[in-house]
Amino acid sequence: MTLTDDGEAAEDWTGHEFSCQDCLHQKLREGGRCVLGRICVRDRRARRIDGFFAKNPEYAGDYIDHLYFEVRALAAKYANPFQIARLMHDPEAEVRAVAALKLPLPRVRDMRNDKSGAVRQACALRLEGADLVAMAGDGEDQVRLTVARRLDPALLALMLDDPAPSVRREVAARIAPNRLYSLLQDEDALVRRAAAQRCAPDSLSLLVDDPDLRLRYVVADRAPREVAIRLVNDPDEEVARRAMERRDQPD
Repeated sequence: MTLTDDGEAAEDWTGHEFSCQDCLHQKLREGGRCVLGRICVRDRRARRIDGFFAKNPEYAGDYIDHLYFEVRALAAKYANPFQIARLMHDPEAEVRAVAALKLPLPRVRDMRNDKSGAVRQACALRLEGADLVAMAGDGEDQVRLTVARRLDPALLALMLDDPAPSVRREVAARIAPNRLYSLLQDEDALVRRAAAQRCAPDSLSLLVDDPDLRLRYVVADRAPREVAIRLVNDPDEEVARRAMERRDQPD
């Protein structure tokens, strides 16, 4: 039995033990570029496989057809785009997602309708302009959130009515302040709060009676003085305190 540095038996992805004696990369051991239990492409642990390719990227292309999907995915990180083109159609979504992060944009465009949300999210991290806009209606929240984080703020009005609060919050954080009016009336308190923190102070009168104390505090803090002092008798102590501070400030 060959033990690794942590005292465990060296096992490959099939669960079988192995040693360095029958390895193709024995010569790499001399320079510390392959170390059993730490830097090893045959090991079942992803970080050890990744360590091997990080030290030896020139071998990545040799492993993109490996039977173990983790090896293919990690090899794709280090292989050149010409070597990984065929991974666009890999049976494993994790592998296709890595390919989408590295392939030329025309290839990525062909992957934006992939059945896996993880792959489409990877595409959204790469695509620009009209190609990115086309993904604003994706069926998965996380993909649309990625789009909202990258889309030109001038185009975010397309996502004002997104069904996911997380996406609308991102829109509220990035869209032009003069487009925030509808989000001040959003059903989600965190969306309203994100909009309230960026909108024109005059718009905050809409939130004086908001049921969420965090929103009323923003009103007390940011709204014009004549609006803020309407909250001096607010049931929340901190909101009322801030409103009184605004009331007592000299003109």
